[in-house]
Amino acid sequence: MTSRADAVPRPVRRPVPLSHRVVLATGWGRRAIAALAGACGALAMAPVGFVPAMAVSLTAAVWLIDGSERTAASRSGARRHAWPTLRSAFGAGWWWGFGYFTAGLYWLGAAFLVDADKTAWLMPLGVVALPAVLAIYSGGAFALARALWWPGPARVPALAFALLVAELLRGWLFTGFPWNEIGMALGTNLVLAQGASVIGLHGLTALSVLVFAAPATLADRDVRGRRSLAPAALAALALVGLAGFGAWRLSGGPVPDVAGVRLRIMQPDVFGDGEFTYENKDALLAKYLALSDRATAADRTGLADVTHLIWPESPFPFILSRDPDALDAIGRILPKDTVLVTGAARVEGSQTSAKDPPRYFNAIQVLGHDPGTGTAAVGDTYDKVHLVPFGEYMPFIGLMERLGISQFVPIPGGFTPGTRHRLLRVPGLPPVVPAVCYEAIFSGGLLPPGDEGLDRGVILNVSDDGWFGRTAGPWQHLAQARLRAVEQGLPLIRAANTGVSAIVDPYGRILQELPLGEAGVLDGFLPQSLGPTAFSEMNQVIPLAASCLLLTLLFAVRYGDARRRTRSL
Repeated sequence: MTSRADAVPRPVRRPVPLSHRVVLATGWGRRAIAALAGACGALAMAPVGFVPAMAVSLTAAVWLIDGSERTAASRSGARRHAWPTLRSAFGAGWWWGFGYFTAGLYWLGAAFLVDADKTAWLMPLGVVALPAVLAIYSGGAFALARALWWPGPARVPALAFALLVAELLRGWLFTGFPWNEIGMALGTNLVLAQGASVIGLHGLTALSVLVFAAPATLADRDVRGRRSLAPAALAALALVGLAGFGAWRLSGGPVPDVAGVRLRIMQPDVFGDGEFTYENKDALLAKYLALSDRATAADRTGLADVTHLIWPESPFPFILSRDPDALDAIGRILPKDTVLVTGAARVEGSQTSAKDPPRYFNAIQVLGHDPGTGTAAVGDTYDKVHLVPFGEYMPFIGLMERLGISQFVPIPGGFTPGTRHRLLRVPGLPPVVPAVCYEAIFSGGLLPPGDEGLDRGVILNVSDDGWFGRTAGPWQHLAQARLRAVEQGLPLIRAANTGVSAIVDPYGRILQELPLGEAGVLDGFLPQSLGPTAFSEMNQVIPLAASCLLLTLLFAVRYGDARRRTRSL
C-alpha cells in the first residue's frame, strides 16, 4: 500500500538557464567566466577564423554586465550604488579583455626566445603584462556600457558604442596598438570582409558587436513571459545581408592585370639561426641574389623577365646605402630594366660628430640599375612612421635601462620615426602606398591626407614576422594587411622574411602566396585597382558616424521600451 506521504508529488527541479548562471556568478567564478568568454572570442581571428566564437564571447559579455549590479550589491551590502556597479563592470571587462588578448597574442612570447639568454626572463611582459594593459580598454568599455545600460535590447547598442570607443582609443593612445580589433571577427572572413569597402574596420567593429551580442536578448522575457526574438532576428538578417553583399561583390570574376608589370617576391626565411650577422653579410647577400635569380619555370628564367623585384623588411645586417660592395653586387645581377624595392635600415648624421649624431630609420628603398657605373643606385625612400614599442624604440628609455630592459632590434638609441605617411615613387608601378611591418594594421592610416581616394595604386607591405615563428601571429598580420586592400580597393604586394608573402587583389583574394617558414620566390602579375571605395572617400568620418548611429539607436530603443512599459502599467 502506498503511504500518503509517498503520494505527494515531488517538486520538479528545472535546470538553471545558462544566462542566469553567468549573471549570478560572483568571485573567481565570475572572473573565470569572463576570461574564458574573452578567450573564446579570439577563435574568430586568424588562423582559426571561427566567426560564431565571437557570438559566444559577446553574449557572455552582456550577461556579465547584467550581473554587475548584483555583484556590487553583494560586496557593498547596498542595492543601488553607481560606483560599485561600474567598478564591478570594469572588473568583468578587464578579465574578459585579459582572456581575449592573452589568447589572441600568445605568440608574442616567441619573440622573447629568439635571444633567450638575454630576453627569456622578459617573456611575462609579452604574454601577461601586455594583455593586462590592453584589458584596461575593455574594462573601461564595460563600465561605460554599464553607465548607459537599460533593460532589454538597448543593452546591445550600449555595448557596441562602448567597445567601439575603446577600440578607437586602443588604436590611437600611446602610438596605438589596434591588433585584432573586434571587427576582425568579420574581417577575417573574405565574404563578410567586403563590408569594409564601405564602412571600414571600425564600422565592422560596431556591426560585429551589434550582431554577436544580440543573442543575449534571447534570454529576456517581457511582462507576459514572452521571449524577445526581434534583436536576434535583426542581427541574423544583418549578417545575411552582409554575406549577400560580399558574395555579390566577389562575383565579378578576376581583376585585370596592370600591363607590363611582372613581379617577383623573394622570401629568404633567414632568422634566429645565427645567420643574420654582420660577419655573414656577404654570404647573406649572395643567398638573396641567388634566390632572386632562381628559374622557377620554363617561362620564368630568373630575373631576365622580371620588372620589379621585392625584398622584405630590413634583410641586411648593415646599412645598404652606405655599402658600395653590396650595391655593386646588386647592380651586377639586376637587369637594366628591373627595379628592386627592399626594406632597409638607413642612417642620417655622423658616427663621429656629437653635433650631428646618427639617426636610424626603418625604411623602404627603391634601387635601380645605374648604367654609368654598373652598380645599383638608391632612388626614392620611405621611412616607417609607426614604430613598434620595445621592438624598434624604447618607451621611458631611462627607466627601462635601469631595469635592464633593452629593445629587440639592436639599433643605438632605437629607430627614429618618419615624419609623415607619403606615397613611394617606383618606376613602372602605379602610386605605391608603403607600409612597413605592422603599419598595415592601422585602418585608414596608410595614406597621406588628400590621397585617400586614389583612383589607382598598390599597397606594398614589407615585414619580418620571423620573431614569432610558426604561430598565429604571421597569419593574423596577413589577414589585417589583406583587409587594407579591401578597404582601399587597392591590390596588395606583401613580402615577409619568413612568410607569409603574397599577392592580393583589391577584393582581398589571395592570388599567390609563399608558405610560412619556407625560402623561395613568388612570381606573379599586379592586379589593377578598383578605384576609390566608399571607405577610402570618407574614412575620416566613419568612426564618428558609427558612434552617432549607435547612440541614436541606443536612445531610440530606450525610448520605445519606456513607452511600452508605460502602456503596460
